[in-house]
Amino acid sequence: MLFLVAALLLLGVVMGTVAHAPLSFTLVAAAVIAAWLGIFALRERHTRRRGTSAH
Repeated sequence: MLFLVAALLLLGVVMGTVAHAPLSFTLVAAAVIAAWLGIFALRERHTRRRGTSAH
């Protein structure tokens, strides 16, 4: 529960920062985050298909 509260507070701070950032910076940051998440998803899918686990 404490983790959820901390995450929501952090989200509020980040969203407040984005609201005051220039649009071009916001779009570049969004593209970087989307690329990072896409690469992460592809790596996870590839790992799960091979059937190996790091745990």
